[in-house]
Amino acid sequence: MNAPLWISSDIALITGGRATDPFSVTGSVSIDTRSLKPGDLFVALTDQRDGHDFVEAAFAAGAAGALVSRQVGLGPQLVADDVQEALEQMGVAARVRCGAHRTAVTGSAGKTSVKEMLAQIYRAFGPAHWNVKSFNNHWGVPLTLARMPEDTTRAVFEIGMSTPGEIAPRSQMVRPHTGIVTCVAGAHLEGLGSLSAVAHEKADIFTGMEAGGTFILPADDEFFDYLAGRARRFCPTGNLESFGRSANATARIVGYETDGNESRIQLDIVGKPVLVTINAVGEHWAMNAAAAVLAASQSGLSVEDCAEALSGYTPPPGRGAAEQLTLPQGGHITLIDDAYNANPASMKASLAALSRRGSGRRLIALGEMLEIGETSDAEHAALADPVADTGPAAIFLAGDKMTHLSDALPPQLEQTWTRNWEELWNPLQNALRDGDVLLIKGSNASGMAKLADRIRQWSDSAMGKMERGAEGAAEVG
Repeated sequence: MNAPLWISSDIALITGGRATDPFSVTGSVSIDTRSLKPGDLFVALTDQRDGHDFVEAAFAAGAAGALVSRQVGLGPQLVADDVQEALEQMGVAARVRCGAHRTAVTGSAGKTSVKEMLAQIYRAFGPAHWNVKSFNNHWGVPLTLARMPEDTTRAVFEIGMSTPGEIAPRSQMVRPHTGIVTCVAGAHLEGLGSLSAVAHEKADIFTGMEAGGTFILPADDEFFDYLAGRARRFCPTGNLESFGRSANATARIVGYETDGNESRIQLDIVGKPVLVTINAVGEHWAMNAAAAVLAASQSGLSVEDCAEALSGYTPPPGRGAAEQLTLPQGGHITLIDDAYNANPASMKASLAALSRRGSGRRLIALGEMLEIGETSDAEHAALADPVADTGPAAIFLAGDKMTHLSDALPPQLEQTWTRNWEELWNPLQNALRDGDVLLIKGSNASGMAKLADRIRQWSDSAMGKMERGAEGAAEVG
């Protein structure tokens, strides 16, 4: 039987709290009663809602105990002065007791993809740990640490931000052996004001670096020298490595080819040639793969083993994977759901990837880019050329900010603008034909992911009708 992840006496010692009754956490650590499993510790965070309102539901779902700031009803509880602070203390304690090699990833785009790639590599070589979804904020990072089993050998942590000063304390909590900045681009400009400020903030991932660690930077980024200077300031004994197409990059992209939904990426990593094949299209995926293989090789693995373990990678939902869907009228389309989030850099990367697809009409459905600051109107308008370069059969735009792109598009391009994704649905479904390739992208709050889900449901309904028709034909025969 596996040792418990936590016992109440240890949590009390770490947090200075008190246990109403002893308990052992045989599962994981949860903040959501909807996904909580028997044996989990429920953490009653107070954020948009007060977690204390769900303590009884947690025990009904089988929680082993609850971390609270005030006792709620019956059931074993660990009462601490501040639940968020107690979770952070548990996260640090979990890091200290575990000898895992720790990698931290941030950047304006690509950080979740690089994190997921590293997770795929790491779990091929022993017990591995990583953030689920994009748990990269003030509660996501300590929660991920607190969930880390003691026998973990390699772990990767995505670290995000929305306002200044958020990355440094999370880096200091993780204490990475390897830190990665994927790129500096126009994300979070609303809170930071300029790309220079974004670069300054992203470099804070190196504030918590272990002595002698490795910082990995995008060799082709205009802020490379600035990032390198900040990294050396935070970790004078650190090692600088880089990835990209630059001749000086440690992990250099020397070849990139596509075949349908597959990319073949040729890398040269310190003179060692390796090939990575993944189920995603776009040169930004080559950048992500180069960063992931390089970073994983810092954890005691060979470059060749890392490349082999990464091959076959498929992005998670909403991150640009291609899906074949059936149309109700017959035929199929390729859906590229890249609707998890968007900023100018990731928009242009997705559009460039669409241009690489050789067959089928190209349709584009775009939602607004949010939190990109005072240049928002201009940034939306600046997508006109990248959109036009894809040779689209039709363009579908949703949201007030997308009027700036609509106005900037060449008049000969067929386009539809609506106020929201719901209004986009009817014209889009009427436009789809057999063989079409449809890209959907937008910031998370734009709701474009819901449009992608609507298309899947539409397709599933069509598949259900076909299956029922086939069953009826079989019965008649």
